[in-house]
Amino acid sequence: MRYQTINKFRKTHRFLGIFIGIQFLFWTLSGLYFSWTNLDEIHGDQYRKDPKQIVFNSLIAVDSLENKANLSIESLELKVIGEDPFYWINDRDLYNATTGNKLDIISEKAALEVIQHNILDQYVVKKIERIDSVSQHDEYRGRPLPAYKVWLSGEGNPIAYVSARDGSFQRIRHRRWRWFDFLWMTHTMDYEGRDNFNTLTLRVFSFLGLVTVMSGFALAFVTSKRRKKEAKH
Repeated sequence: MRYQTINKFRKTHRFLGIFIGIQFLFWTLSGLYFSWTNLDEIHGDQYRKDPKQIVFNSLIAVDSLENKANLSIESLELKVIGEDPFYWINDRDLYNATTGNKLDIISEKAALEVIQHNILDQYVVKKIERIDSVSQHDEYRGRPLPAYKVWLSGEGNPIAYVSARDGSFQRIRHRRWRWFDFLWMTHTMDYEGRDNFNTLTLRVFSFLGLVTVMSGFALAFVTSKRRKKEAKH
C-alpha cells in the first residue's frame, strides 16, 4: 500500500514536471532577462536626444482660432511640431498657434521634423509610412492612431512612431525591446495583448506549479519515511 502511494506521487510529479516544465523554463529565462536588463535601454533612451527649447513670441489668442465659435475648450496644451507651435485642445483638435488654422493630421514632413528633434543624428531615416490600424500583437499596440511609422538606420533595427493627430513622439522600438516583449508574453501567458495577469492559462499553470512543488515535497517525505523504516529492519 505504501509502495503504491509512493508510486502515485512519483507518477504525478513526473507528469506535472513534463507538462509544465517548458513553461517553467520560459518563466526562468524571462525572469533572468528582465533582471539583467536596463529598462532605459529597452525604452530606447539610447536612441534619443533631449529636444531643444524653442521660444515663440507671436502666438495668436485662442479666441482667434478657426471655427472657435463651435469649440468649447476644456483642456489646452501648447505643442511644438517641427519648428511651429500648435494648440492641442480637448485632446482632440490641433490648431496652428500662429495662423489659427485647424489641422486634421500632420504631414510626413512635419513627422520627420519631430523625428529630427527627438532622435540622435546618427540614426538616418530610411522609410516613413502612415498607419491607420494595428493588430493587438503589433509593437505599436495601444497607442494613438493614425501614426507615422519611421524606419531608422542603426543597430537593432529601430522604428520610431509619431502620432499623426497631435504630432507627439510616441515610441521607439528595436530588437532588444522586441525580445523583451516576446519574453513578457511568455511570462504573463497573455498571448492576446501581453499585459493581462488574470488570464485563465496563467492561473491554471500557476496552480499546477504549486501542485508540482507540493508533490515533490510529499514524494521526498514519504520516500524518506519509507527508507527509515527499511533501515530499522
